[in-house]
Amino acid sequence: MSREEVDRALERFDAEHEAVESSLLALQDHAGRRLLEGAELTGVTADRWARAEQAVTLLWNGFETYTSRLELARELRSKRRWPSRDDLTELTRLLRGTLTVSGADLAGAAPGAGGTHQLVEELTLPQLVSRMNDWYAQALDVVAAADSVWSALPARIDMLSAELRRIRSLAHSVGVRPGEHPAGDDLERTTQDLTDLRAEVLTDPLAFWSRTGGSSAPGGGRPDTTRYDTSARALEDVRREIEAVLTVRQDAEQRLMRLRDVLSRADRTLAEARSARGEVLAKIAASEVPAVSGPPAALHEQLTTAAEHRRHSRWHLLSPLLENLEQRSEEELERARAELTAVTAPLAVRAELRGRLDAYKAKAAQHGFAEDRFLAERYDVARRLLWSAPCDLRAADHAVQRYQQAVQDSLAARRSEGTPLAEGRGER
Repeated sequence: MSREEVDRALERFDAEHEAVESSLLALQDHAGRRLLEGAELTGVTADRWARAEQAVTLLWNGFETYTSRLELARELRSKRRWPSRDDLTELTRLLRGTLTVSGADLAGAAPGAGGTHQLVEELTLPQLVSRMNDWYAQALDVVAAADSVWSALPARIDMLSAELRRIRSLAHSVGVRPGEHPAGDDLERTTQDLTDLRAEVLTDPLAFWSRTGGSSAPGGGRPDTTRYDTSARALEDVRREIEAVLTVRQDAEQRLMRLRDVLSRADRTLAEARSARGEVLAKIAASEVPAVSGPPAALHEQLTTAAEHRRHSRWHLLSPLLENLEQRSEEELERARAELTAVTAPLAVRAELRGRLDAYKAKAAQHGFAEDRFLAERYDVARRLLWSAPCDLRAADHAVQRYQQAVQDSLAARRSEGTPLAEGRGER
C-alpha cells in the first residue's frame, strides 16, 4: 500500500470503529437490554435472548480485536511522516491481512441453523466489521422487540385491570356474581385471561411480537395485541351489562309503577268489556257477541315476583323480567282494548243508526217536511226499532234506510216541481 492508501484506510477504519463503539455503548445502555438481563425469561424470548447474549459477547470480543489491530496500525503510522518501505509492508499486513476471531460464526448463524460452529476464524478488518454489524443487528432485534412489547402491553393490561376491578365492584353491588349471572362468569374469565396474559408478556415478550412483512431492520414489527383486544372487548360487553343492571336499580320503582298502571288499565278495560257484553246481550238482538277473556293472572304473578326481586336487591334477575313484563303488559292492554271494541261494536252500530235517523229527520224539517205524514210514519217505525230492547239491528238498519230514501225522494220531487224546498208543505 502507498502512504496515501494507508492514510485513507486508517481514516475509513477509524470512522467504522467510532460507529461500532457508539452502537455498542447504545446497546449497553438500552432499557430493553437491562430488562432482559434481569427478567426470568421463558419460551421464544429465552431462546432468542440466549443467542443474542452470545452475539453481544462475540461483538465485544470482535471489537476488542478490531481495536487492538487498529491501534497497532495507528502507532506504526504515527512514527514517521514518510513511512519506510518496511513500514508500508507492515501497515499493509495490519490493514489488509487477516486476524483471528474466536467463535466468529457461533451467533452469526441464523436461528435454528444446523452445522458445526468454528471455534476460531480468520477475518480481514472489513469482514470483521461486517460480522460485528450482523451480531449487533441480531442482538438489537431481540432487545428492541422485547422493549417495544414491554413498553406497550403491560401498561395497557394494568389500565384494563384497574377498570376490571372497578367493574367487579359494581357487579358485586348489584348481585352479578360467577355462577349466578352470565356476566359474572364472563368477568371471572376475563380476570383470569388478563392475569395469564400479563404473566406471559413479562416472561416471554417476543411471543407477542409480530414482525412487519418484508422488514429486515432490527425491531421491525409491532406488538401483537390480539389477546389483549379480545379481553378488552369482553370487558366492554360486561360493563354494558352491568350498567344496564345499574339502570334497572335506579329506575326499578318507576318502572314497576308504570307496569302496575298498565296492567290496571288492562284490567279496567276488560271489566268494561265484560259489562258492555252484558249490556249488548240485553239490548241487541240477533248479534254475535264475542266472549271476554279474564284478567292476566300470569302477568300479575310475574309483577309480584319483580317486586320481590327489587325488595331483595336481585337486580340481575329483575332486569330481564322487567323488560319482558313491559312488552307483555303493553300487548295485554292492546288486547283488552281490542276486545272492548269488538264487544261494543253492536252498540256503536246502533248509535250510528240513531244519529243518522235524527240527522235525516232534521233535514226533512229544514226543508218543510216536518208535518209530512208518510215520512213521519217511516220515522216512527225506525225509531221504535232503534229504541226498543232488544234491538234488531238488521231490521232497524233496513227501516233507517227506508226513511232516508223517503226523505231523499221527497226532496227530489220538490225540486222537479220547481217549488223552493224551504216553502214546501203538505201531506203524502
